[in-house]
Amino acid sequence: MVSRYFADQAALSGSLVADLSTGMVERMGTDHEPWRVHVIDTGGHTNTGGRLKRLEKWLRDETFMLTYGDGVCDVDLGALLRFHKESGCVATITAVRPPARFGAIAFDGHLVRHFAEKPRASEGWINGGFMVFEPAIFDLLGGDESSLEADALEKLAARGQLAAYRHEGFWQCMDTLRDRRLLEQLWESGKAPWRTWS
Repeated sequence: MVSRYFADQAALSGSLVADLSTGMVERMGTDHEPWRVHVIDTGGHTNTGGRLKRLEKWLRDETFMLTYGDGVCDVDLGALLRFHKESGCVATITAVRPPARFGAIAFDGHLVRHFAEKPRASEGWINGGFMVFEPAIFDLLGGDESSLEADALEKLAARGQLAAYRHEGFWQCMDTLRDRRLLEQLWESGKAPWRTWS
């Protein structure tokens, strides 16, 4: 589906002239971003680190960004990249505090003081899935069975080479049907915080 999207995007946008007698199609007036997109099949059973390792030949010469693709946020990618460069670390993750799944109760002794409807989780930060890497990350990854988290991120943390950019803004994963419905509702309402274009 991803391959089809990019193939269709290139083929179906803009204007064209079709000569039905010869079958020739002349494209004109395309309005595309000047991007070159590689869609790489990394295999259905390849682990997270193995997937990244398979991309090494395209990414080994410069700093690059990566996302898991199952969450959206309004993180300032330029600020994230600047933070990463200033840290001098091999890797930077975006730390987020996920929204709590349930409302919270505030107590006063054995009495309920008030309810807080689905506050942001206060128990800690998690990896929000928006990351910046230096090519040295590839030295920690082996074959398809490599785990980005266990084989690279945990080792970098132990070496003092993993930075965390704390994002206080919007972040939401799409792991469940409930998450999907929430994100679709935000999108359809025109109030999707991650939408940066009009």
